[in-house]
Amino acid sequence: MDIIKVSSNSRTSAVAGAIAGVFRDNKLAEIQAIGAGAVNQAVKACVLAKGYLAEDGFDIVFTPEFVDVNIDDKVRTAIKLTVQFRDGEEKEEEKEETEIFE
Repeated sequence: MDIIKVSSNSRTSAVAGAIAGVFRDNKLAEIQAIGAGAVNQAVKACVLAKGYLAEDGFDIVFTPEFVDVNIDDKVRTAIKLTVQFRDGEEKEEEKEETEIFE
């Protein structure tokens, strides 16, 4: 799975669509942003993606963390937002599928 990289010039709707698409495929998405403007765009895109995915019945959360990344042989600190199911939701879906096939 690729990390979705966001800049301060990124269109929030395009990033939100990418987040939703990656999440639908992998049930997990990671977004990376460096700098205040990029983090702002990333957070707004996450809010939009949450709405897109809610329409499909996905209840998701975003977990932020600091990560170090190498850019041009320099270490920079980035914000990584991990998109995942709210606690327990994926397990319940797996349980329901198992019960259906029994």
